[in-house]
Amino acid sequence: MGKTTETLERPSACPPPVRTGACAQCLLPAQTGDRRLPAGAGDRTRSLTGQAGTGEQMAVQEPRWATEIAQLWSPQGQWTEEEYFSLPDTNRLVELSEGELIMPPHPTYSHQVAVGELYTALRSFVHQHGLGTVLLAPLPVRLWPGKIREPDIFFISQEHSDRIGEQACGPPDLVVEVLSPATWRTDRREKMVEYAQAGIQECWIVDPDECTVEVFVLREGAYVFLGKWGADQTARSEKLPGFEISVDAIFFHNGD
Repeated sequence: MGKTTETLERPSACPPPVRTGACAQCLLPAQTGDRRLPAGAGDRTRSLTGQAGTGEQMAVQEPRWATEIAQLWSPQGQWTEEEYFSLPDTNRLVELSEGELIMPPHPTYSHQVAVGELYTALRSFVHQHGLGTVLLAPLPVRLWPGKIREPDIFFISQEHSDRIGEQACGPPDLVVEVLSPATWRTDRREKMVEYAQAGIQECWIVDPDECTVEVFVLREGAYVFLGKWGADQTARSEKLPGFEISVDAIFFHNGD
């Protein structure tokens, strides 16, 4: 999901976050750093404002402001669910794991195309048969206390409709993770283990680079490989009998 993570200078009060593309303490994107102005910025600011000294004042005051705000948040490794849910609204995905905030990079075009095509097909099938609800990120999923993820797509059956909350949902029946160069290790390794521990019955791994779909089903607390499909093939679900989708339909978007 997204682009390669950048590492730029941040306020001293913000320890470098783990597996993230932003400062987890102050929720400033990494590309903005600590908002310090580079050397010479004071002169450029003066030329824009016409007020001598304004640039230097901004260069000194802004980092102090960012640092003071950052100190209001817990350090990485000590975040609680209460603090997580009190975060201000943001257009970024934010997950909570082992007391750390994790902010995946922004998704790519191919990622979003795959999410959109699969979500549309899955939602149509589920609604047509009255099976439950299909949702997509950003929407927190609470796997267990202190472990909050945001799967790209997830399905919650009618039987488990009580798991749907306004602020967050409980463990779904099926999850879909669409890989990207920046997140594939987390999606394939950490998240699949967590989803199995949470009792999620089926997990789809969708790879836009390879144009493949893999499906895993839960057996005695661990995922078992159901199948892998590529171009000119049709992926299928075990949890949702009858749901099938052409792999080509997921990846080769016609622009309609």
